[in-house]
Amino acid sequence: MLYILLSIIIIIPVLAGFGEIFHKIFGEMWSTFSAKIFSGIFSLAMLWQILAFFIPLNIWVEGVSLVIGFLAFFYFKTYKDFLKFSKTEILKLCFLTLNIIISGSYYPFILDHFGYYVPSINWLSEFGLSKGLANLNLIYAQMSVWHIFQAGFSHFSDVFLRINVVFLIAFFIYIFEKKVWSLLFISPIFLLFIQSPSPDLPAIVLSLIILNEIIKGNQNFKLIFAFSVFVFAIKPTMIWLPLFVFLYFFRRENLKFLWLGVLVGLIYIFKNIWLFGYPFFPVQIGDFGVSWLPNSEILKQSSEVAITKTYDLQYSVSEIQKFTTWDYIYNWFTLHSYKKYIHFAFILSLIFFGIFAFKKKDKLTTILFISILFKSILILLFSAQYRFFLDVFFVIFVLVFHSKIKEKLSLLSFSFGAFIILFLMSFPKILQSQIPTFKLGYFMEGFTKNQFFKPAYFALNSYQTFKIGNLDFNVPNYDLCFDTPQPALSPDAVKKYFEAGIFPQKITENLKEGFSWKKLSKEEKEKLKIIISSLEKKR
Repeated sequence: MLYILLSIIIIIPVLAGFGEIFHKIFGEMWSTFSAKIFSGIFSLAMLWQILAFFIPLNIWVEGVSLVIGFLAFFYFKTYKDFLKFSKTEILKLCFLTLNIIISGSYYPFILDHFGYYVPSINWLSEFGLSKGLANLNLIYAQMSVWHIFQAGFSHFSDVFLRINVVFLIAFFIYIFEKKVWSLLFISPIFLLFIQSPSPDLPAIVLSLIILNEIIKGNQNFKLIFAFSVFVFAIKPTMIWLPLFVFLYFFRRENLKFLWLGVLVGLIYIFKNIWLFGYPFFPVQIGDFGVSWLPNSEILKQSSEVAITKTYDLQYSVSEIQKFTTWDYIYNWFTLHSYKKYIHFAFILSLIFFGIFAFKKKDKLTTILFISILFKSILILLFSAQYRFFLDVFFVIFVLVFHSKIKEKLSLLSFSFGAFIILFLMSFPKILQSQIPTFKLGYFMEGFTKNQFFKPAYFALNSYQTFKIGNLDFNVPNYDLCFDTPQPALSPDAVKKYFEAGIFPQKITENLKEGFSWKKLSKEEKEKLKIIISSLEKKR
């Protein structure tokens, strides 16, 4: 906890300092301390994303950024913004911050943390954005700008990757500045997203902030649209947000303010082409003829995994392919899991939202419903996993209750919710016994005394090194590559390459220059078979 506190003390002034610089160049989306923090996040994430094409996001990048941020923070006297809070508000914020720090000190338990977040951040820190990186591991194709942002702070100021702790504190500062108590009311659930650099938290929270700003009459279309595209770059399932902002502010005279958001979108598309070969992961549309396109069989395998995850891995691909239209719907609503209740709630929420929009008949609600419905249809068509539409519940709640919840009720709600979440994270066996289908509960480790000093983390550091063609690669003696030196492949990835009859290769001797793939020769396939056998013996 002490380490997290130190990270907060370092990172928030740096972000505010960069936010001041951003405001001098592009103007303010709103004029409070939280605006400077979020503008700092935006500007640093975009700056580091551009730098990552050329250099790794190493300690030198972090060090220079920290110096610039601190200098700007003190030069513009941003610290005076703290004096605008009353003593009572500061005490309340300290109480909320304490809850966040405690929650953020627990072990990571989101599976993507181990197979996606940490390997992505490690690669960015060591090499930056490498051409055709999806050929090494397809998971890198969806590398979020949020992980680029985390990588920039991962050497000194946030070694344990708790940037979401800092972000949630900034969100609470915004709530107190704007007195938006409905946002605090629903915030306890966000405590489950701060042990990892999950892009879900910033994507959902920033979308709620933008929605609140529009509800309150903020007319700064240029920055609101740019931030909405930034949210899309963090998590593309938030496609409803830039669509909503664009449609809501659509006027001919506003088109000249699109340029910043369009620039953010173009950088996102270029990053995808650079890593994946196509503009939008995982859609294989927009072939620019680059030489580093992923193998079609690997893409097919990825698509099949997405289909099975729609049904919580309870049906095989062959079984799903035999479904009738009725089977697709019925089986989605009758999974042997708590997820079926989320599915029911999602559909009922959309129906309620539609009725609410029809009765209200105002521009904002109507356009918001159309945007959310568009996103929901896309999700249902491609991969209807519950985690892709969680934001819909928050959006509907804020729209309906944004001015109806008072401060006292929100503080009580947060206190009670935070207590429940901390209790369950401290004693996860209760969660495991009561909701056995909640698989993440089995990765919670409870509270340890070391958390008082530094966040809990896993460090197994057991792997083997092999070579196929010109690629030396490391494979952990467990399922995921969270602490394996790069280039790292999981045992499952090695098996998939064997099944597809291909293997990643370096384009040049320098790993930074990227990857392509080649077909395995008969000898290489036999060698890979022996490697897979040795991996199975170690596990």
